[in-house]
Order: sequence, then structure tokens, then C-alpha cells
Amino acid sequence: MAVYTIADLHLSFGTDKPMDVFPGWTNYTERIEKNWQKLVTDEDTVVISGDISWAMDLTETYNDFDFINRLNGKKILLKGNHDYWWTTKSKMDRYLKDSGFDSMSILHNNYYVADGLALCGSRGWFYDAETDADMKVLNREVGRLRMSIEPAVKAGYEPIVFLHYPPIYNNTECAEIMDVLRQYNIKKCFYGHIHGGIAAKRAFIGERDGISFRLIACDHLGFTPLAVL
Repeated sequence: MAVYTIADLHLSFGTDKPMDVFPGWTNYTERIEKNWQKLVTDEDTVVISGDISWAMDLTETYNDFDFINRLNGKKILLKGNHDYWWTTKSKMDRYLKDSGFDSMSILHNNYYVADGLALCGSRGWFYDAETDADMKVLNREVGRLRMSIEPAVKAGYEPIVFLHYPPIYNNTECAEIMDVLRQYNIKKCFYGHIHGGIAAKRAFIGERDGISFRLIACDHLGFTPLAVL
């Protein structure tokens, strides 16, 4: 059993917003499926770290979720900034169950265990948040991240953190998120959101304060899930 991760699938089987119009994204859903199925087995787990579907409403996700559900392995879904369909965890859990999407779970104020690791996370927020509205959202995301990590630590697991927004970008830290990572002695943090070669060059990939950071946006990964360990 292995753990993989990837972010920013940006699926649009139920809406008309394909990513093929962007350079490097040609036939991206076929590439995701081919690479995923070649690498991931049904015994593995994949954390999808946000920007999963362009659907505006939960019911519009059906075709996108059907695509994900048919891929190998267990899938854990985390919210991204474009996941407008996201609603309460109870509604999403019920929708997945009623739709027969039994290989998918929602990561929201909780954690999951796979291969002896605690898979934790939240959406995160802007590294340069300044307005009162942004700080309100950021503080809420910090609270959700704590709610995910703390019970995992108390249960004796090693937490690995998945975010959508980068906690470090252009060498600027989101202090509130970084404080949580340091407090709980997090060793690995994976994040998405950043697309394109120019933007990716400003993304922080490497180690800081004993924490290893990796960008997992699917175009950056060549549309191939990345092994967590």
C-alpha cells in the first residue's frame, strides 16, 4: 500500500471549461488517467489537494467524480479555491454515498490514516493576506488545519500535511500556516494552486525549518501522481 498525491485536476466533464485551451494541457484528462492507472493500485491512497472540478454545484460534479471514482485506489478530496461545489462535509459524504462513489472521501476538519501515516490538511489561504476579510478566512483555515493535525498527533500518528494554497511563495511565508506546521513538527507538506513555468519558479520546493515542501499541481507533475514517501 502506498500514498500518492496530486492537485488541480480541474475536471470539466459536466461543465464547459476544459483546460486544454492552456499551453501544456492538451488531452490532460487522458494523460491523468493513463499515468494514474499505470502507477496507482487499488490498495493505494491518493490525496487530491484541491481544484478538483469546475462544477458550480455539488450535483454538477457527477461526471467528474465518476471519472475519479473509476481510477485506481482510495481518493481523499481537499478543497481548492475553484471548488465552488464544496458544501458541508455531511452533504458531501451523503452525495458520495448516494452516488455510489465509494472510493472517495472528504478531508475537512478531520484526518485519514494510510500506510501508518495521518493524512491531514486544509485549503489554506493567501500567503500575503492583509485585508480584514482575508485574515478572517485565513484564521478559519488555520483552525481547520489544527483540527486536522491535533487529533492525529494525539492518536500517535505522524501527520503529513496537504494544502491547496502554498504556505511559502516568492520566498514570502504565510506566517500563520507556517506556525502550525512548526508547532506540530510537520516533516512533509504538499501544496498545489501554482500553474505554469514562470509561477512555478517562484514556488518554494525544498526544505525549510526541517519541513520538506513540494508543489503538486498536476501540470507541474506531468499529470502523474507523486509518491508521498
